[in-house]
Formats: sequence, structure tokens, C-alpha cells
Amino acid sequence: MKVAAETPSEVVEIKVVGKSGQISLGKRYAGKMLRLERRQDGTVLLTAVAMVPESQLWTIEEPHRSRIERGIKWAAANSPQETDVDELLKARPDRPRRARGRRR
Repeated sequence: MKVAAETPSEVVEIKVVGKSGQISLGKRYAGKMLRLERRQDGTVLLTAVAMVPESQLWTIEEPHRSRIERGIKWAAANSPQETDVDELLKARPDRPRRARGRRR
């Protein structure tokens, strides 16, 4: 059952919890991750969330986040170009070479 809410952009629905303790939210939320907040007054709040794997947390922390955003803006403003590898190597300063192999 849908009921008009205080503001025109909100829709309030009445749902019945089944014997198994489940409710259906509809296909709109299929596959989405939701945070369930049970409040002291008995209300329940469901909020759609996105999870970030621990291995990628650094991407949302500063200074990395700002650097990534700056790089994305630069890439959007600059079209890809063919790289002349020979010219790139000529411009590279000479560095002393390290010996390869096992250290004894």
C-alpha cells in the first residue's frame, strides 16, 4: 500500500513482514547493499550503501583522493597521443646502472 508523504518527492509504503521475517522491497533494490539501522524508538531505517574493499581504502583518503581526481580531470582534458619511445629515452637522464645478480 502506497501513501502520500509530507513532501511530494517521498513515497511511504506499508509492508507486512512475513513469517520468515522478510519483507520485499521490489526489484529496484535487487542486488543492492543496504545498511539497517534499528532506532531506540522502534523505527527501522534502511539506507543504500556502497562498500569499499580494504585494499582500495587508500583511494578515498587524502592526499590520494585529490591526486586521483586531478589525474581524471587531466585525462578528460588531454586526448591520448602516440609516444615516441626513442625520444622519451633520449630525454631521460643517464643513471648509473646497478649490477644484476646475487649479492654475496
